[in-house]
Amino acid sequence: MSRFLSDLHSARRMLCAGGILGFVILTVCLRANVVTRFHIMKTVKAENSSSSAPSGLYSSLGDEGAMPGLDGAIGWLNSSVLTGNSLRGKVVLVNFWTYTCINSLRPMPYVKSWAEKYKSAGLIVIGVHTPEFSFEHQTVNVENAVRDLKITFPVAIDSNYRIWQAFNNQAWPAQYLIDGRGRIRYHHFGENDYGDMERSIQELLKANGAAGVATDLTRASGVGIEAAPDWPDERSPETYVGYRQAENFASPEKVRKDLIQAYSAPAKLSLNHWGLIGSWNVNPESAVLQEAPGRIVFRFHSRDLNFVLAPAKDGRPIHFKVTLDGAAPGENGGIDTAPDGSGQIREPRLYQLIRQEGPVFDRTFEIEFLDPGVQALDFTFG
Repeated sequence: MSRFLSDLHSARRMLCAGGILGFVILTVCLRANVVTRFHIMKTVKAENSSSSAPSGLYSSLGDEGAMPGLDGAIGWLNSSVLTGNSLRGKVVLVNFWTYTCINSLRPMPYVKSWAEKYKSAGLIVIGVHTPEFSFEHQTVNVENAVRDLKITFPVAIDSNYRIWQAFNNQAWPAQYLIDGRGRIRYHHFGENDYGDMERSIQELLKANGAAGVATDLTRASGVGIEAAPDWPDERSPETYVGYRQAENFASPEKVRKDLIQAYSAPAKLSLNHWGLIGSWNVNPESAVLQEAPGRIVFRFHSRDLNFVLAPAKDGRPIHFKVTLDGAAPGENGGIDTAPDGSGQIREPRLYQLIRQEGPVFDRTFEIEFLDPGVQALDFTFG
């Protein structure tokens, strides 16, 4: 990611700075909310969402130039190879995503719904999967994610970032609308603004000669990891574990980069701070447990707590136990956590470990790994 966004902590915090297709954006990110200064780009109140939900950044319908080619894909899922010529005469929605990114997953119910709803009117939806973490470069992992997420529209595997570069893209997620002449007419960064996006789809389909285009707006309801966030109570930021982007590390020992180190629990854990306990090797992307058991603690404030995790390099599953304020999560466990807090890591992906059912307040999350080799990468919240 740093090869494209070297001035950012994370491409998921992409709205903090960027430029695209001649539009200049200067932004400041505050947690999930976005405060912007801009040229041409604008923000609006999101449709189909809470009034406190942050809007993404999007453009009005205009002409931003010809759609770049898709020949940079190393492979395609759910489709044969698609090209600019084969798409000419169709309205196209290009959706940049990566399968561990919570911001990419939560809009997916809308993207999937639009693909089906407007298929007969001539809309082609293309997912461009551009990886963030190293294991997301592996085609088999993308294939598994596409199957598990029940994505049926074409997906271009952009593991070499060539399509990302061709679009001069800056965001996960990002959506681009292309008209029947192959011109980019609209783009959007981030979550929300689904109503505005769908109205733009409808407008371009009608302009392309489609008859009987639906005029109602989709109200998609995601479940599990795709469920909409609880914006008012999301007060914890995305937090990386690897030393390249880690923040708010609270264990008393200093991180020893790329070396095995025994870490101990923080004496006090402030909100949005975290710590390692046990023998870990912290590399730029992740922390790898050297000896079991090992633990990670995090003081957070959010309905959901998600964690990007991967099993041992040899593929052995990792067993874990989660606690919330020192007790089993019970009904507050996520889809990957049993009521007693137990679970397994079998593939590299985003795991939903906590989804609180009651009032949200500051709480202490702890996960104990019972097998060595786990790779811990990134906390996200919702």
